[in-house]
Amino acid sequence: MLMLRDDKSGAGRAGGVGRARRARRVMNTLAVVALCVLPSAPAFPSYPAVPGQIPFEQAAHDLASADPSARFRAVRMLKEAAYPEAAVPLAAAVTDTVDDVQLEAIAAELNIFLVDRIVPRKRVGLVIERRNAVLAEPVFSAGPLAIGPRPVPMEVVTALRKAARDENPRVAIEALYAFGVLAIEPAGDARRELLRASGPELASMLGVADPAVRYGAVRVIGRVFAQRPHDAPVDDIVGDAVISALNDNDRAVKVAAMQALGAMRYERGVQALADLFDYYGKGDPAAAALDALARIAHPTSAALLTAQLASRTTALRGIAIEGIARLGDASKLAAVQASAGSERSDGLLLAVAFASAMLSNAPADPIAEALIRPKLRDQAKQYVVELVRQRAAARRQARRRSRSASRKGRRACARVVTIHGRETH
Repeated sequence: MLMLRDDKSGAGRAGGVGRARRARRVMNTLAVVALCVLPSAPAFPSYPAVPGQIPFEQAAHDLASADPSARFRAVRMLKEAAYPEAAVPLAAAVTDTVDDVQLEAIAAELNIFLVDRIVPRKRVGLVIERRNAVLAEPVFSAGPLAIGPRPVPMEVVTALRKAARDENPRVAIEALYAFGVLAIEPAGDARRELLRASGPELASMLGVADPAVRYGAVRVIGRVFAQRPHDAPVDDIVGDAVISALNDNDRAVKVAAMQALGAMRYERGVQALADLFDYYGKGDPAAAALDALARIAHPTSAALLTAQLASRTTALRGIAIEGIARLGDASKLAAVQASAGSERSDGLLLAVAFASAMLSNAPADPIAEALIRPKLRDQAKQYVVELVRQRAAARRQARRRSRSASRKGRRACARVVTIHGRETH
């Protein structure tokens, strides 16, 4: 550090301040001269402006253009914009004569109804453009919650069902999976009509030569025809076609058929599934067969499910616990709890909590807590849905009993009043 001598410290500080002021005045002067004399600095490079999107009305009009390129541009714009109003106009493009237009239209329909809309084109910085494809099979595999609550017009699902028979295999597969994604939304009369119209077509796809189509068709059947509280029994044309798919040479199709029978709760498939479980005994096919039996929960499967509580395979024990819970036999709860023993598997322990809630109306807190755990979230969601349905059904039954008791009570009161009236006259 520079030290000033005591006898010159005041003069040194005064001189330093003066020199600093003069230096600042010189720098300011030079800056002004530079601004006036030197050439201006080059401007930042300009990037081309992003072209504006054409209005919705124009795009909808272009969907009917005789020019395939105009139809393609319109469909692509509507896919990126994901206007809900475009769903019905786009339905005609799903069955367009040009494959590329069809593929874009299928992707556009999906993007309209997704919970998390996919941005097909995204600028990174101001230069790089990243493209994100909208593909039907990954959306289907994401599960039923991939789409939001927005109603899906019947024109859309009808067009997708027709396009699933397209001569181009790529178009057909995309349309098939897109149908599977969106066809779960309709309810009530619309759902009943959808199942009636689509059942024979989907069932016929299980007999085509292409294993990819058979695999997609049986998965879609399992998703769309999954049993709901107010559904009629599955049409035998559909259910029996899925039973036949249990004999498919493709193992993936066979396992998907087991899963579909379980989802539909198709009781005519119980014996075939039990035979397959006995045949395989272990591995994924055995687990798939047992899981289907556990979902159907037919009384004839009770002995098989109870026997699997002693299985050395954790997955089979968990499936057996779920099946016993759905059968509703509270006398088996002690055996279910004993089967867990010192088990540390979170999935198995969650299945025990599910059985306790179903069979003894125990609190569902462990299931609710599992919803925030990524590894258990899907399992917990399934349990929550089933518990809500079971308890809603129990409430409806209790109300019916209450109304019946009230009617009996009112009739009894009326009889008492009548008799009392007779006795007093």
